[in-house]
Amino acid sequence: MAAKLKVFVTSDGLTDYVVAVSSKAKALAAWGVRQDVFKEGAAHETDDPESVKAALAKPGEVLRRPAGTLEKLARLKSGKSAKKAGPTKAQLKKVVALAKQLAEFDQDHDREAAALERARADLDRREEALHAHHEARRAKLEAALEAARKAAT
Repeated sequence: MAAKLKVFVTSDGLTDYVVAVSSKAKALAAWGVRQDVFKEGAAHETDDPESVKAALAKPGEVLRRPAGTLEKLARLKSGKSAKKAGPTKAQLKKVVALAKQLAEFDQDHDREAAALERARADLDRREEALHAHHEARRAKLEAALEAARKAAT
C-alpha cells in the first residue's frame, strides 16, 4: 500500500515552493535542501485547497508561485531539482582509477627500494673486501719496511 501523500510548502521570500510527497524528508529532497527547514519553521504541511489540489495532481513535482500571492502554481524549472545523493558513476570510476594508480605506485616504490637495498648490500660487501685487501697489503708493506730497516742497521 502506498504511503499517503501530504502537501508541504516552503518559501525563500520571493517564491513559494509546494510539493506532494509522503514525508518531510522527501519534501526536503525534492526542494534540494539539506538543512531541516521544517525545524526552523520555514516549511510546513499545508491544507490550502488550491495548493493541495495542484500538488496532488503532480505528486513529487515541485510547484512554485510568487510568495504571498494567489497565482496559479507552476511547475518548477528543472534547474532547481534535487541532486541525486551520492557520488556519480564518473566520480566512482575516477576513485577506482586513482586507487589502482596508487597501488601500482606503491609496488614500484617497494621494488625500487628493494633494488637499492640490494645495491647497498653489494657496495658494503665490496667495501669490506677492499678494506680487507688494503689491510693485508699494508701489513705486507709494513713487514717489508721493518725487514729493510733491520737489514740497514
